Amino acid sequence: MRLDKYLKISRLIKRRTVANEACDAGRVLVNGRQARASYDVKAGDVLEITMGERVLKAEVLSVAEYVKKEEAAGLYRIIEE
Repeated sequence: MRLDKYLKISRLIKRRTVANEACDAGRVLVNGRQARASYDVKAGDVLEITMGERVLKAEVLSVAEYVKKEEAAGLYRIIEE
């Protein structure tokens, strides 16, 4: 699944266009490297999303095309630092 779509489906970012723009601006890292919106997300990838001063790190647990709102948080695990 594309990175921008995964960010939207998992609800880490609210809209796919915003996720796409974040990737283009270099604010999304996958496994420590800048990633394009077309990057193919896999289970085990570590996402780093910079939103202003805040950096959110999450590990991808699973990838699914469609999930209910209540189940979206089960797609990833927040990494504390």
